[in-house]
Amino acid sequence: MVKKKVAKFLALRYKILALIFIILAGGLVLLPKYKKHEGIKPEELLNNVINPERYISTDALAHKIISKDPSILLVDVRSEEDYNNYTISNALNIPFSKLLNEENEIYLNQDQYDLVFFSNDNFYADQAWILCNRLGYKNIKVLEGGINQWFLTILNPPVPTENMAAIDFEQYNFRKAASMHFGVAYPEQTKEVKEPEVKAVPKKVVTIEKKKEVPTEGGC
Repeated sequence: MVKKKVAKFLALRYKILALIFIILAGGLVLLPKYKKHEGIKPEELLNNVINPERYISTDALAHKIISKDPSILLVDVRSEEDYNNYTISNALNIPFSKLLNEENEIYLNQDQYDLVFFSNDNFYADQAWILCNRLGYKNIKVLEGGINQWFLTILNPPVPTENMAAIDFEQYNFRKAASMHFGVAYPEQTKEVKEPEVKAVPKKVVTIEKKKEVPTEGGC
């Protein structure tokens, strides 16, 4: 019962967000520089917005980065300051405020890569996705949970408890290995400095000859 209420709430939330973004994105057609983009119909945009398939999980993204998948292009839509403080490996910075600048279209309107937007959470990345989707750009996804989720799952994965399923331990092992790939150090990685082994020098055995007993002189 609780799950159904949560599902209904999330569905309603997505629809409300979709309507807000449709209004915002619809304004693009009024901008002179974007008259050449007819975009997609509002109904199609709404269907795309409520479709969770636009999200990619942190685990899936980590796997692609570690395996050096050449098909992905990461775009950090946060501010330049946030980008300089920390970002995901090999990500390109296109702040959301500059997303529709003409020089950025070469990265957004292409079919060579699977482009992944991310921000601190989903908010700005979702908006970036909405705008690009409205313009008809393809192959664009959003990192689910953004940088915050990346920290919580990949860089600082929670240790499973003993009563959890085997799949949870497998997931933890992958995340721990991934975090080490991205530079996180664990205490057990610290190698103890061992003193160099000193080979024992064999002792020389010196044989000592026993003195011969001298017979005592005289008698009783």
